[in-house]
Amino acid sequence: MKRGWCFTPKDFLDLTSPTAIWQTLSRLEKKGTIRRLLRGVYDYPEKNTFLQGYASPDPDRVARAIARSKSWNIVPDGNTALMLIGLSTQIPAEWGYLTDGPDSRYDLGNQRIIFRKQPAKDAAGLSKDSAILVQAIKSLGKDVMETETLRKLGEYLPPGNWEKTFKECRYVTAWILEILKKAAETSRFDGDRQ
Repeated sequence: MKRGWCFTPKDFLDLTSPTAIWQTLSRLEKKGTIRRLLRGVYDYPEKNTFLQGYASPDPDRVARAIARSKSWNIVPDGNTALMLIGLSTQIPAEWGYLTDGPDSRYDLGNQRIIFRKQPAKDAAGLSKDSAILVQAIKSLGKDVMETETLRKLGEYLPPGNWEKTFKECRYVTAWILEILKKAAETSRFDGDRQ
């Protein structure tokens, strides 16, 4: 896997026994190859050449590793989705996710990952990228769609991926789908100019 990958011991259960996995992870952690972020959550850290060390772990990747290990479905809440798309420049102290699992909280250094048990009606059955777009648009609301915002939404997906998103989102609230279509148009227009 590439640097930055977040994982738990469960990601290796198809390879060997739990005991062998824990022993191997412990050895790799002591050697400095991997980093233990939380109890049972690790990453293969990305290097930060500027700081001559490792980059901070990506909270979204950590949240997805936790959810994967617990068989939870998760969707970023509105503020987290805005951050992932680049519509919010502030680094949040709290990364929020809606889940079908229980309410829970994890402290990751000076950041917190919070899972809230709540159905994500408009994001059910969507791929990660489509769910992030839907949650971001819901957070912004239907009346806050300036050209720059639409452009940022449009840049989130490569032009060739929009058709899949439209198929997945055909049952979401109508105004959300309309904004997705407008965002895709800005993406196509920008692609034609380049």
